[in-house]
This record gives sequence, C-alpha cells and structure tokens, in this order.
Amino acid sequence: MASPTVGSEAKFREVLKLFVLDVDATKTAQITNLNRNTINKIFNGIRERILPDFNVSGAKFFGEIELDESYFGAKRVRGKRGRGAAGKTPVFGMKKRDGGVYVEIVKNCSKDELMPIIQGKILENSTIHIDGWRAYDGLILNGYDHYRVFHSHNEFARGKCHVNGIEAFWSYCKRRLAKFNGMDSDKFILHLKECEFRYSNRESDLYQILLKMIRKNPLN
Repeated sequence: MASPTVGSEAKFREVLKLFVLDVDATKTAQITNLNRNTINKIFNGIRERILPDFNVSGAKFFGEIELDESYFGAKRVRGKRGRGAAGKTPVFGMKKRDGGVYVEIVKNCSKDELMPIIQGKILENSTIHIDGWRAYDGLILNGYDHYRVFHSHNEFARGKCHVNGIEAFWSYCKRRLAKFNGMDSDKFILHLKECEFRYSNRESDLYQILLKMIRKNPLN
C-alpha cells in the first residue's frame, strides 16, 4: 500500500497520520525528512481519492437540513451576496443537523441552478431551514417543509429555525483554506471536498477511513 515515492509502509503511514492531523506539507517534509514536492504529491493523491470515494455525494439527506451558499476567492463586492460577487466562486452547501455536509461548486445561485441539486440530494418530507434568498422560493411545492430566517431584517434565529450549522461549516472551511495562501483553481475542488470529508467525519477515525480508502485505490 505504500506510495512508491516514500518506499516503506511505515514511512507512508507516518505521512498519512500527519495528513490526518492537518499538518501542512512544509512541516510534514521536515518531520519525515522527505522532499516537500514528494509530500505535496502524496497529499494531493489522498485528496484525489477522497473526491470520488467519499460520497456524502451519493447519499441522500433526510430530516432537518440547513441550506446556504458561500463564495470563495477574490474580494467580495459589498452589498452583493455573491449572487453577483465579482471574481468569486459560488459554492452551494447543505448540512444535516447532527450529521454531515455536502458542498457543490455552482455556476450561480439562481433557483434554476440550486433547485435540481436540492431535489437530487434531499428526500421529500424533509424539513429545510433557509434564509430569505429568493432561489429557495417554491420549496413547499417540491415536497419540503421549510422555515426561513431573514438576515436582511437582522433576523438570524427564531427558535430552532436558523442556518447556524452550515454557516459554522463555511467558517471552518474558510479558516482551513486560508492557510494555503491561495491555490491553483483546478485544486480548489480537492481542498473543498477535503473540508467536507473532514467536517462530516469529525467524530470518526479519519486515519482508519483513509487507510481503507487507499488500500482500495492505492496511490501511484
């Protein structure tokens, strides 16, 4: 199972444990006495296996679900909720309360773009918690109960109606990605899905999950 770039199984497991601990590539290279380019290759190989293998993507959500959008990249244009934020990458996300998250890069945050994702990922008769964005109009017609908070009216919670869970994920995701000080656009999806994987499995043994994943699909 060891990556050909590190030679021994023990050395690869050491690198994998540091990946699980979210140690960056530079520090991992120093700890393991491996070349930083070698570490980056291994880390990206792990991310490439997370992308197709970890599919909250394949599972449908049921129960109480929070929906929200966020924007990554260039500086946001004030007053434009990314739904027009110049230079930013829009990402749509959902979080099952007391469960995992699912994120997807989207072209825009219109109803036509978001509604098929909602219908494809969330089972009917689920309860959806949203803010006031108009793309969510019509959810009840598509078989969902829903509760809204209106951020534009300075309303952020009303009883159990809020989107604090998915917003906590966005905060986690942006803090984590900030440490990379920018990245190639083609690598963004790998890092985004890594965040989804880590957050959804935050109560699980990531090392064992990844070990099993890599046994099934070894690094080249």
